[in-house]
Amino acid sequence: MNLILIGYRGTGKSTIGRLLSERLEMPYVCFDEEIVRRAGLSIPEIVAAHSWEYFRDLESEVLEDYVSRSGQVLDTGGGVVTRPRNVEALRRAGLVFLLRAEVAEIVTRIGSTQDRPSLTGTKSFTEEVEEVLAVRRPLYEAAAEFVVDTSKLGPEDAAEKIAGLYLARVMPNS
Repeated sequence: MNLILIGYRGTGKSTIGRLLSERLEMPYVCFDEEIVRRAGLSIPEIVAAHSWEYFRDLESEVLEDYVSRSGQVLDTGGGVVTRPRNVEALRRAGLVFLLRAEVAEIVTRIGSTQDRPSLTGTKSFTEEVEEVLAVRRPLYEAAAEFVVDTSKLGPEDAAEKIAGLYLARVMPNS
């Protein structure tokens, strides 16, 4: 069974995913890194050259390749839940954990990075985060079995909590 992390960027998926990989001795797969590797372009370059839709197609391909395996920590992209078939595949492939954080915390964590092009193109960064979260929040919540708020939880503590929940489900009698 896979341990799957979903949530908006800046909620800690990559940092916590790597910690979980070490703690649980499971391979770690970052969907964004795999997309970049396959495309040979950064995410902004992929979107500029092709479109967000093309990026989402690549994301779905990566998902299909990895959900057929088991025993991995899967760090999905923030928009993976925008396609219902992706959510169905994730739910079949393992336990889905939603990492969430307050908008102010997300903005603080990722406000200065340039690793993603704008999703809306017309708003301030904070407004964009609020707008995208308003759309995605119900999708995230519907996809997840567990929700972990990382706003006030350090990465180590979040990883510890998630590992405990995962192990309790995978090995309930140990």
